[in-house]
Amino acid sequence: MSLGSAPLPGIAADDHVAGSAEPRAIVYADYECPFCAVLHERLASRGVGWAFRHFPVKSKHPRAWAAACAAEAAGLQGRFWELHDLLYGDQARLEDPHLWERAQRLGLDLDRFEHDRRSDAVQARVRRDFESGIRAGVATTPTVFIDGVAHPGVPDDSILDRL
Repeated sequence: MSLGSAPLPGIAADDHVAGSAEPRAIVYADYECPFCAVLHERLASRGVGWAFRHFPVKSKHPRAWAAACAAEAAGLQGRFWELHDLLYGDQARLEDPHLWERAQRLGLDLDRFEHDRRSDAVQARVRRDFESGIRAGVATTPTVFIDGVAHPGVPDDSILDRL
């Protein structure tokens, strides 16, 4: 069950999925949110299966949208999770020069990266994730859906143990 009026979309073929197990969690998060970084570390250390969806809260985190688009652009070159990890590893540096430095460090084609992160297709992908979160009732980051049940904020261990 979701919080909003529309059901939470299930895990799709083009969702970003991490972990070694069949994903049972969908995480809506923002690259500038410190609580999302905490959740990211907790999920990564557990090795559980989960899907990541963008929920950039521009009103609180003005660089979150650009960071989400950068991650999607890296994904078009097969490096989504690597950039994802780098973004959470240093949330204080999400301005363009820092995004370009990370893309270069990952060996991305920088011209393609720059074009893709500003493209209509990448913008639409981030918007799609955000709007699916809104429809499902996401109001804060992070919000974790486990078996369709929403858990706003960083879930405690008893909730994450269900994964």
